[in-house]
Amino acid sequence: MSRREGSLEDPQADSSVSLLPHLEAKIRQTHSLAHLLTTYAEQLLQEYVQHQGDPFGLPGFSPPRLPVAGLSAPAPSHSGLPVTERLRLDAAALAALPPLLDVVRRRQAELNPRAPRLLRHLEDAARQARALGAAVETVLAALGAAARGPRPEPPAADAATVAGVFPAKVLGLSVCGLYREWVSRTEGDLSQLVPGGPA
Repeated sequence: MSRREGSLEDPQADSSVSLLPHLEAKIRQTHSLAHLLTTYAEQLLQEYVQHQGDPFGLPGFSPPRLPVAGLSAPAPSHSGLPVTERLRLDAAALAALPPLLDVVRRRQAELNPRAPRLLRHLEDAARQARALGAAVETVLAALGAAARGPRPEPPAADAATVAGVFPAKVLGLSVCGLYREWVSRTEGDLSQLVPGGPA
């Protein structure tokens, strides 16, 4: 009788255990996506610089880092936060990136209309940031740590525009750099959750 009672409790235990492989698979899949996008983000940044002309790409050229409306670089303190809090910050940054990348793409369409590959890669980056952000939110929800409160509105398109060709190019460089930093940071944060990854 006691064995039978125990077996009645087993389905509940089994269902909670069966969620674990699903969560592990989702974490691995999301980490793999972030790893892939880190490579793409590096390529996008190099391609962006390539199409801006001098002084971009010249040895020793260090453009001013313009503030980007609605998004900042990962803070040094980011790595000291609990992993779920880091992933919340990652998801928020990834949600802010697509409208900014769209602004950069539209401006580059004016400045570099004969660079269809760059324009396509900027469009892809916006779509990929959305996909990675959604995947991170799914992982957070599965961990029982969904984003808290209403999501802030994405920055308005005109908030990211600046007057003048050179400032527009610098702003685009900043946005591409932030895309690379946040995707790379997301990959690193997810690696903390990958079974067998760093503790």
